[in-house]
Amino acid sequence: MALPHHPTDAHQSVQHALRILEIVSRRGTGVGEADLARQSGMRPAELTPLLRMLRREGYVEQVTDGAYVTGASLTRLGSAHDRAQALREKLRNTLGGLRDTLGAAVYVSRYVDGEIRVTDFADGPGTPKVNEWVDFRVSAHASAVGKSLLGQLDLDARRDHLSRHKMARLTSRTITNERVLLNNLDAQAPTVPVLDLQEYAVGTVCAAVPITAGATVGSLALSLPVADAHRLRAAAETLNRRAAPVLLSLAI
Repeated sequence: MALPHHPTDAHQSVQHALRILEIVSRRGTGVGEADLARQSGMRPAELTPLLRMLRREGYVEQVTDGAYVTGASLTRLGSAHDRAQALREKLRNTLGGLRDTLGAAVYVSRYVDGEIRVTDFADGPGTPKVNEWVDFRVSAHASAVGKSLLGQLDLDARRDHLSRHKMARLTSRTITNERVLLNNLDAQAPTVPVLDLQEYAVGTVCAAVPITAGATVGSLALSLPVADAHRLRAAAETLNRRAAPVLLSLAI
């Protein structure tokens, strides 16, 4: 199973964030922004928005003298005692905020033991989740989630998955030709969101971006009713930019 050929923007942001958190954790009394820039080698234009995100997510706190110290979210996620519960709560809060920002239902999925699993989601009265009328595990060829996950596998793993799950036609837009699908996956840049334009379900459009942490292949996705299809590309780009906090919580 292969990871993306090139790191995504979210992956690069997380690598930088982990470096910052390592520096802050090592300096229990706090570290200023100038020292963070010097020790991390990051420019202010990179460091300032990163610190803003880390503060918003509760990974660092800024004390009265302006120095940064470890935040409550990092303390909880770094604890072996209740990490699983802390991760669930952190993901729930992060996904809820992302849902409200995008005005769309959002989903976290993983590729585990050769199957697609939607592990968490956030929806609401005005942002309903997709009606799973066909099991997501057998419809990877048609969904943004599935194509994002398959796109992160090597060719043998993709073919293995497709050999176990028939490429059924779910709508008039569904790709059912394996060669066409594989070519599309090869052509998909890892930094560009994968789109589903009513391929899985009539009346729904979706987008997904990779959030791979370590050896675990993952995806962050959104869905919108087709009446809001004009918002899809902008929402997908925002999803791409805001994927780092989700990936970071999985990587800590």
